[in-house]
Amino acid sequence: MNEQIRVREVLVIGEDGNQLGVMPPGQALQAAREAGLDLVEVAPTARPPVCRIMDYGRYRYLATKKDRESRKGQKTNVPRQIRFKTRIAEHDRQAKLKRIRRFLEDGNKVKLSVMFRGREITHPEIGMNLLRSVVESLKGEAKVEYPPAMEGRFLNVTVSPELKREAKSEPDSEEGEQPDGQAADQKPEEVKA
Repeated sequence: MNEQIRVREVLVIGEDGNQLGVMPPGQALQAAREAGLDLVEVAPTARPPVCRIMDYGRYRYLATKKDRESRKGQKTNVPRQIRFKTRIAEHDRQAKLKRIRRFLEDGNKVKLSVMFRGREITHPEIGMNLLRSVVESLKGEAKVEYPPAMEGRFLNVTVSPELKREAKSEPDSEEGEQPDGQAADQKPEEVKA
């Protein structure tokens, strides 16, 4: 930008987008100063390098604004985590299932973990059965994304929301029926006065 451009000659593009031609950077910088703008190198690898006369502060502002707008549309999907213990009571299991369903409705992935304490680690089948029953309870609402795997003292499985296809909406009245309840092939009764 401006005095930092260190080449013999540059191709200059004006603020309106027209090419001003090839000139030394000093002359291009002078033209930019007269317009009250900056000389910015936009294509340093081109021969000769391409510079543009523009308001650099405004350019950076618009670029960061555009970047923010593009990130606003993206949804960062942080997986939620629910932990179970091997000896969980049925009511507690149902409460956790309700929370899992809420996370899935919001579109989040859920990591289900069974925590083994002490000598419980010698019976991983208990945790596997617990996870299997939880996943079975979520059938139709969630699909298993990553199968069960041991990570230290935890047995983990990840589920994600299942995509539901919307059924085609049926018309309010059948094809052969008119709004007043008569079939299309029937003629309305004539009224005699």
